[in-house]
Amino acid sequence: MTIHIEDLKFQSIIGILDFERVKPQDVIVNASIEYDDENGFINYADIVQIIKETVIKSEFLLIEDALKEINLKLIKEYKAIKSTYLKITKPSILPDCKVSVSDYRKSQS
Repeated sequence: MTIHIEDLKFQSIIGILDFERVKPQDVIVNASIEYDDENGFINYADIVQIIKETVIKSEFLLIEDALKEINLKLIKEYKAIKSTYLKITKPSILPDCKVSVSDYRKSQS
């Protein structure tokens, strides 16, 4: 099975530029989480909460670090996860485009 979370939008302090450290900006997260459903299900509302809490509380300097931390928390919390695809977008950082970083990981278990 695969859980898809599309266009999860919230505000967070994220980035290395001075103005990014002062005022929260819009962040959009997309995720696909493949898991083994033989042992039950994974509650997508819990996944959303983990993503939001991780990004908001940590105030990451780099999107890459946010992606790594979200992946670590998800794989640690849910042993049934086979792989994750995460993408974080900062839609308003540049005036003429959206900027995103994505990461795909296979679970080691």
